[in-house]
This record gives sequence, structure tokens and C-alpha cells, in this order.
Amino acid sequence: MRHTVTVLVENRFGAFDRVANLFSGKGFNIHSISIGETEIREISRMTIVTEGDDHIIDQVIKQLNRLVDTLKVVNLTEHHRVERELALITVTYQKGNLEEIKNLADIFRAKIVDINNKSITVEVTGPPEKVNAAVNVMMPFGIKEMARSGTVALKRGEQPKPVKKELLLN
Repeated sequence: MRHTVTVLVENRFGAFDRVANLFSGKGFNIHSISIGETEIREISRMTIVTEGDDHIIDQVIKQLNRLVDTLKVVNLTEHHRVERELALITVTYQKGNLEEIKNLADIFRAKIVDINNKSITVEVTGPPEKVNAAVNVMMPFGIKEMARSGTVALKRGEQPKPVKKELLLN
């Protein structure tokens, strides 16, 4: 089963490596990982998408909680959540397919961010399923290159409370 886990870590040298090493040491593949500062500059949020049965993921979460720089770990798989991803997709441009590519971009609410006489680059954002669908419909045009950001996610439906570093440590 696919799991989405968020880890709040102190924004320090080596924190990312310790989390990544925990996964590799357990033989887990990380499907995607995103990391960035939160509303507090000293804290970063890592969003990790991985696969495994519930028991193994529970063990990984317990071990993540034991890491030095870890402040909070949440398995978002168990919660309603908002997930987003960004993809840049460069497809082959030929004289006759410009309108078709533009129409497909409109369907996915994507943006054409670059165009030249040989290729078009489309930016797609949304839930991972939407990004996957956009990639699938762009394949027949010949995907020359693609970059994906990885999933970022937050719990849905809760009013955000101001996060104080001291509260996370308790």
C-alpha cells in the first residue's frame, strides 16, 4: 500500500540525510520526497511517499520519531489530505499538433511555459492522479523530457494553528 508521511525536522545540516538513510537502511524505495521550510524558518517539512504494509510503516514512523532532528511525524495516509505535485513536460512540437496540445493543456488547467519550433513545455499542477493523467495524454506527442516535483501534502479540514517550536517538542 502507498503511504504519504510528513516529517517536521529542525532545519539543520544532516537532517535530510538521516531521514533518507533510515529509509534506505530498511530497504524502502522512496517514490517521492519533497522538503522545504515551513512557516517557521528553523523547521522544514518533508513529504515522503513510499510503499509498504501498515506494520512496517508503523515501525518506520517510530524510528523517524527517534531521530535527533525530528519534531513530528504524521502518516497522512490515515487522514483526509490535500496533495499537490508539479510537473514540467516537454513534448515534440510539429506543425499540425499545436492546437491539440493547447486544448489538452486547457483540459488539465496546465500552462504552456515554453515553446520553440521543435518543442512545447507544459506545466501541470494538481493531485498526483491528475499529473499522471496529463503525462499519459502527452505521451503520444513524444515526451522529450519531464521533471516532477514530488508530492507535497497537508491534512484537510483542520484550521491551522500557529506552530511554535516549543509545542512540537512536547
